[in-house]
Amino acid sequence: MSETKIDDKKILVTAALPYANGHIHIGHLVEYIQTDIWVRFQKLSGRRCLFICADDTHGTAIMIRARQEGRSEQELIAQMQAAHEKDFAGFDIEFDHYSSTNSQENYQLCTEIWSKLRSEGLIREDDVEQLYDPQVGTFLADRFVKGTCPECKSPGEYGDNCSKCSATYSPTDLIDPVSTLSGATPVKKTAKHLFIQIEQLRGFLTQWTQSGKHLQTEIANYLKGHFLGHPLRDWDVSRPEPYFGFAIPDSPGNYWYVWFDAPIGYIASTWQWCKRHNEQLSDWWQSEHTEIHHFIGKDITYFHTLFWPGVLKAVGYSLPSFVHIHGFLTVDKEKMAKTRGTMIRASKYLELLDPSYLRYYYASKLGPKPEDIDLNFQEFIAKVDSDLVGKVVNLASRTARFVEGTGLSIEYPHDGGLFAAGVVAGDRIAEAYEQGDYARAMRLIMELADAANSFVENTAPWTLKKDPTLQVRLQEVCTIVLNLFRQLCVYLAPVLPRLSQQCGKLLQREIVAWSDSKTPLVGTQVSKFEHLMQRVDPKKVQQMVDESKEVPKSDAPSVPVAQTPVQAVTSPAVTEAIEPLVAEPLAPTCTIEDFAKVDLRVARVIKAEEVPEAKKLVKLTVSLGGDVTRTVFAGIKAAYTLEQLEGRLVVIVANLQPRQMKFGLSEGMVTAAGAGGTEVFLLGVDTGAKPGHRVH
Repeated sequence: MSETKIDDKKILVTAALPYANGHIHIGHLVEYIQTDIWVRFQKLSGRRCLFICADDTHGTAIMIRARQEGRSEQELIAQMQAAHEKDFAGFDIEFDHYSSTNSQENYQLCTEIWSKLRSEGLIREDDVEQLYDPQVGTFLADRFVKGTCPECKSPGEYGDNCSKCSATYSPTDLIDPVSTLSGATPVKKTAKHLFIQIEQLRGFLTQWTQSGKHLQTEIANYLKGHFLGHPLRDWDVSRPEPYFGFAIPDSPGNYWYVWFDAPIGYIASTWQWCKRHNEQLSDWWQSEHTEIHHFIGKDITYFHTLFWPGVLKAVGYSLPSFVHIHGFLTVDKEKMAKTRGTMIRASKYLELLDPSYLRYYYASKLGPKPEDIDLNFQEFIAKVDSDLVGKVVNLASRTARFVEGTGLSIEYPHDGGLFAAGVVAGDRIAEAYEQGDYARAMRLIMELADAANSFVENTAPWTLKKDPTLQVRLQEVCTIVLNLFRQLCVYLAPVLPRLSQQCGKLLQREIVAWSDSKTPLVGTQVSKFEHLMQRVDPKKVQQMVDESKEVPKSDAPSVPVAQTPVQAVTSPAVTEAIEPLVAEPLAPTCTIEDFAKVDLRVARVIKAEEVPEAKKLVKLTVSLGGDVTRTVFAGIKAAYTLEQLEGRLVVIVANLQPRQMKFGLSEGMVTAAGAGGTEVFLLGVDTGAKPGHRVH
């Protein structure tokens, strides 16, 4: 991987730009979690590191979808960007700046870079025979054509590259092509296209890719064997109208293809950050004092290791210091599939499971090579329960309560060399993080956790607690164990930022640097112990899979053709609404006076408690503002955890006659939709509403 960093250097890191036509799923998260871990490690180590990303927003896909949904492309991409950013935040993926390729900065940079490429004689024009969908009335982008790979004969491959043999080709090269927009057989039409002549940069690209400095060995060998052994084909960087994107200033009727403006979006997003922080773009993209690191999946290797470095070299921007390439995610050794429920959206995962679980599991699998990783749910449950709950969190849960009043010892006790051994191991763990070998880092950390747990078993602090004469020894043992716990939390901080924050709160000393692992805490107070992490609930894992399953659809989706009004398309929401109405028909008509008798109020759940003897109920204490609170028993136990409920705004029936139950007095009713059981959905309240507001 990359060479050791020099601390006075700046580091700029990018992850591939997620496409605005779809939601983030657990396969995408491999890359963003991998990148976030590396960035967090750099920052924890004291280096100035900038994490940049953006939504990839242009192309035929966006244009067609916006047409189907009867709204503008700008509205569509704004909505998807908000969804993407919410998903990333939910998984603790922390960007320094997140933007959109549909920005003024990106257009300006595209124009400048295009002009330089023109002046360097790297642009040529030619008539191109392209696939055209006669039903939809548009030329077909690569990703809107499927067929049989011309190289390995694998069926169902897209029109730009093969997922099986990694061959790249034109859509017209596919055998038996089919439009994914309409299912129609495309016809060939001719239009003028513009190309970047990559072959002119062969000498530079050969030297750069084969230097041993910028790519994994496997990738360098792949490029040498598949591309550099024969002429590099010119890269088609334009599309004729209709197309959603940037119009090419010197070629009327043509637009830059998404693969031209998308990587330039890395620079544009950095430029936006620079404007906000009064910095110069040249210090990040045209400086020998800045390292640039790209994290990508192996399916876009060609673009980031040949096309993109060639463009950067030609126009005078800094080249990537290293391109970190990862493999694909499989689930139970198979490709993710909606029909099996393994194409799981990030948002669905977050409804049911702790994001720390997936961050740790991916870290335990990711190495420095571009290899696929597999998600096995049984292993996922076992690894999280064993490593995180059983080994790491266990250290705090078995000792912290014993020193809540007394705090840590004034001096660090003799521990047989455990803490010192952890300090030494820290250098090996740091090296593993730096090299992208997170799996090795996790193994080293768990070895330290095993040693710490052996110490706990041998000293048995719960036994010491029972003997009044051994309280000093109890404090010493707890001081040792909690310091070993903190040391582990420092080493896990790039992977588990939430646990790092919880540790800082517990021991009243925030973890801010990798060097925090080198010196034990003494004499500090210990906060009241709060639960740090639960074991994985297998039922929720299964629920997540079940709720992610989709009924197989025809390969020929129904979309409006060019002449069909958007209003004529049936909304999926209409179809989805039929079944609930059949199951529960509308109630008889009531008057506005009848409805006015029901006093619906916004309330905040300030406490959620188990009702042990009840299968469906949870006990909620809700605030209606000020000192006004109510106790409400709600049948939502199967659908929500207590953590999901506390702090949430809900709508309650505030004037419902109190009902005495065997568990206590219920003073209202929480409003929800759904069929019951796990299919219960609390009515949401937009930001800005306050407890006590009446619902009209």
